[in-house]
Amino acid sequence: MKTIFIVDDNDVNLLMAEETLSKQYNVCTLKSAASMFELLNNIVPDLIMLDILMPKTSGFDAIKLLKADVRYASIPIIFLTGKADADTESYGFELGAVDFISKPFNERVLLKRVQTHLDIDELIIEKTTMLQLQIEKLQKLKNSMVSVLSDMLESRDKETGSHTERTTAYLRMIINAMIKKGIYSGEMSGWDLDVAISSARLHDVGKIAISDLILNKPDALTKEEFETMKNHAAEGIRIIDKVISMAGDEDFLEHAKLFAGYHHERWDGSGYPHGLRGEDIPLQGRIMAIVDVYDALTSNRPYKSALSHKEAVKIIIESKGSHFDPKITGVFYDINDSFEQENGS
Repeated sequence: MKTIFIVDDNDVNLLMAEETLSKQYNVCTLKSAASMFELLNNIVPDLIMLDILMPKTSGFDAIKLLKADVRYASIPIIFLTGKADADTESYGFELGAVDFISKPFNERVLLKRVQTHLDIDELIIEKTTMLQLQIEKLQKLKNSMVSVLSDMLESRDKETGSHTERTTAYLRMIINAMIKKGIYSGEMSGWDLDVAISSARLHDVGKIAISDLILNKPDALTKEEFETMKNHAAEGIRIIDKVISMAGDEDFLEHAKLFAGYHHERWDGSGYPHGLRGEDIPLQGRIMAIVDVYDALTSNRPYKSALSHKEAVKIIIESKGSHFDPKITGVFYDINDSFEQENGS
């Protein structure tokens, strides 16, 4: 049985509303907003009927407090009023009320209005739940496709092993630490972190366009081969832009494009493919630059042995302000023990 709070300082109004509604609903009658908030600590109702003109805390003041609290913001609120002028109703709707009921009550009207709003609220909850399930299903499908694609990339690039999984783990650590320390937290305030971090798994998608002869060469690349390899950053942008043109612009693809296209830019402007400098480099690229280099330094290659964690950290710190964003480098240094634990070195 659904629960309704009726808040009114008039005993007659409370009694009449309770008698009308109690046959179908669990009704709690309350004589003040203060009593309502006290009861809310134990019971969250399905609907609140709120008198406007009450001593100490008015109905308008009470709804402001309710809508500001995430625990109660979605509860439908109907105002009870003996003053149903246009300005009052307009202001009440602006504050988030779903309806007004004039006093004295008409029992049939009261019952039907309450029933209608509870039915609407139930329908909204049902549709929202269905939509959330569909979103979760699509997200699972997207993650699966990204996982398969990244696995395909790594199966071609035999040097990188589990590079994607490791860099994704490092990325999550450093982003969480940046937010905690307030480093570029404003710039990341609009990010869905799970979406952004998942999209970073496509940072090397441009390697699809690189020949296996270069991608899997057992020796160090020649100058010409390295210039070809560098094309993978620009190819990453091109590939993801093509997907965007067909699938539509969305956060996942925008993040993926910035991770893929800008993780080889350098703070001093000597990187590629655009030669951007400082904060002109998208934040995604500046963060990925550190985790990508750290993983490359601490991984074995046919032409080199893996460096120790300590050696890799030293190289990255020495490149602060030249290769890497100084602020992000500082965060990396503060949490580098977590990188070592993840790396297992």
